[in-house]
Amino acid sequence: MIREGIALNLIESHDLTLAYEGVIAAEHVTFTLAPGDYLCVVGENGSGKSTLLKAITGEVKPAGGLLSIAPEVKKNGIGYLPQISKIQRDFPASVREVVLSGCVRGDGRGFLWTRAAQKRAADAMDMLGVADLAQKTLGDLSGGQRQRVLLARAMCASDTLLLLDEPVTGLDPEAVHGMYEAIRRINRERGCAVMMVSHDVSCALREAEHVLSLCRGHAFYGTVEGYRRHEKLDDEADDARHRHGGEHAPAAPHYVAEKGGLV
Repeated sequence: MIREGIALNLIESHDLTLAYEGVIAAEHVTFTLAPGDYLCVVGENGSGKSTLLKAITGEVKPAGGLLSIAPEVKKNGIGYLPQISKIQRDFPASVREVVLSGCVRGDGRGFLWTRAAQKRAADAMDMLGVADLAQKTLGDLSGGQRQRVLLARAMCASDTLLLLDEPVTGLDPEAVHGMYEAIRRINRERGCAVMMVSHDVSCALREAEHVLSLCRGHAFYGTVEGYRRHEKLDDEADDARHRHGGEHAPAAPHYVAEKGGLV
């Protein structure tokens, strides 16, 4: 169930079940996202990370539990950067047009963009360092340049919430560093909440304030420090099971929410 209307958080999820094409992707997902927060979602392939983002955008309906979206998010929109496709790479639009398309929710009126929309797009391109690419097409750009352009587009869509699905996949180390730096600036300088899906746990611990792990058997939600403690306990439990041949050793809890105990 999706419910609108919460006061303190942009998103609240309790005991959420997610399914994609009839297959359960994740269960018992519990977390909150506050204004200005930076939450990194980690987990193995098929653990439901991308499906969770699609549930927040409304593309996928929850199969169970509660997902609450604040009125502020509905009013101000969501900046969404999905995993890039070949169609996106080859789309024959200029960088300026791509970034401006993020304003379509608000100031855009077809192809007649208002001055406010044009300024918003120009500011986003300046912040992401792609203003000099404005007349090029996406197909002319490197992977890192293309991702910064699409991040600028997402910025134009919302000042409140960015959902980023594997934004650095396939980028070289320099481009990865540049993307993380840009996301950090958007979060800290603009106060925009960020929810980022990543396979890179070390990145999550370095960049985020909170971590949501959807790893099967030892899922977690809480602070970065809480996640480190949780992983240490999991490792110790695994070592104990191995020493005892898998018998008489304590099992790791199915799901831990740092502030609320087991759920």
